[in-house]
Amino acid sequence: MDDRSGSLTSPGAEADAPRAVGPVTAPGRTPAAPWRLARPPRGAALRQSLTPARLLVLSFLGLIALGTVGFMVLPGLYIGEPLSWVDALFTATSAVCVTGLIVVDTATYFTTAGQAYVLLLIQLGGLGILTFTTLLILALGRRLSLRHEAVTTTATDIAPEVDFRHLVRNVVRFTLAFEAVGALLLFIAWLPRFDPTTAAWNAVFQAVSAFCNAGFSTFSDSMMGFQGSPVTLLCICGLVVLGGLGFLTIEELHLWWKRTRRGAAFRLSLHSRLALTVTTIVLVGGWAGYAALEWTNTLAQMPVWQRVLDALFTSVTTRTAGFNVIDHSIAADSTNFLTILLMSIGGSPGSTAGGLKTTTVAVIGLLAWARLRGRTVTSVWGRTIPGETVQRAVGLFVVGFGMVTAAILLYAMIHVQPVDAPAPSHFLRYMFEAASAFNTVGLSMGATGELETPGKLLTVFLMYVGRVGPLTFASAIALRRELKDEFRYAYEDVIIG
Repeated sequence: MDDRSGSLTSPGAEADAPRAVGPVTAPGRTPAAPWRLARPPRGAALRQSLTPARLLVLSFLGLIALGTVGFMVLPGLYIGEPLSWVDALFTATSAVCVTGLIVVDTATYFTTAGQAYVLLLIQLGGLGILTFTTLLILALGRRLSLRHEAVTTTATDIAPEVDFRHLVRNVVRFTLAFEAVGALLLFIAWLPRFDPTTAAWNAVFQAVSAFCNAGFSTFSDSMMGFQGSPVTLLCICGLVVLGGLGFLTIEELHLWWKRTRRGAAFRLSLHSRLALTVTTIVLVGGWAGYAALEWTNTLAQMPVWQRVLDALFTSVTTRTAGFNVIDHSIAADSTNFLTILLMSIGGSPGSTAGGLKTTTVAVIGLLAWARLRGRTVTSVWGRTIPGETVQRAVGLFVVGFGMVTAAILLYAMIHVQPVDAPAPSHFLRYMFEAASAFNTVGLSMGATGELETPGKLLTVFLMYVGRVGPLTFASAIALRRELKDEFRYAYEDVIIG
């Protein structure tokens, strides 16, 4: 028996003869189905090809496809004419990928049933279809398969004290709890402005959209009508921050709170400490930046307290949520470039947010700091970050930068600006649009409504890749593949810098 092929070979076979794929039989006899030994069943081969990364990608692709079909066939979703196939695909992708870019006004184009359908896609996309399937399996009392565990236990090596079964359950529990509290606060704040039914629906929609960092709104002007409402803006800010922290960090904070109440010690993982630190730095830095850049521009006609509040809200939501209280089409170029930087950072891994992620930015910054000090390893707070993680962070940055750059070029090629077009150039708008789509933010300087079919399809691609790309990289970090046959060429150095 040849161990490599699983087939019998004749002792007298020549070396150059092709390898037999089945058992050798005597002349005149029919060989017995050699493919049963040489090939696995088609179902088994398909299951083996569905790696966790592919499963994540296909789950979102399938949900987008179902959402698109639903927009086309479900009755009662529209006030007027239904969406075209391209616009239905765009809207479904934006909802599932919790982006918030729109080609039609959610507040006026959809009926209440249509808005509810959009909200359903936001909720499913925000939590991830795999979270729901895992929760269903656990609720039925069944054990997860090894392949399913590989998808859902990304956090086991990073935070060993966290039980992933509890984490999966708590993902839904925390989500529903935060959204319910947020909806209640918004409902109370909006009762003087709307009738109870309208206030309740608007509160639920905004709460779910904010926690999922989606940016969809039942108000045509997003949050600009609430510039002077501290309760509304602070509630939305809280939901956005919680949704962007990441479920692993929230779970660790929950465990820390429970154990410290009992007097027990609990150490937050390096992952959560970096996520919390970078989130705080970015929020405070963005707050100060928006206040300074827009104090005499879009914030000029407001009282001082309102300027400070709106600058905070803008800092929170521009990283990934997509709500706005200022008009970015008339904001200063420096402000919009700051927005692009914040959109690129995004939220934390394992959250509903997009972007490169806070921990990725932290690792790249720590790598640069280590190199400036002449260190060969990347360390922080008495811990060394594995080299593979550092390489993946750099790779994610390079891929993300390359895709956004290519998208800006394609936008400029697809939508050629007329020679007599007024200043400013559309280039910044396309750069803003590409960064917003890839980082699943949903803010726009007005370019979304001007996109033609090729531009819409490009935006769909960016939103999809931006949503599943970071998840795919996270799965690659969790599933470390051992190479059986390591091979390398001879070293030869190059000059850098």
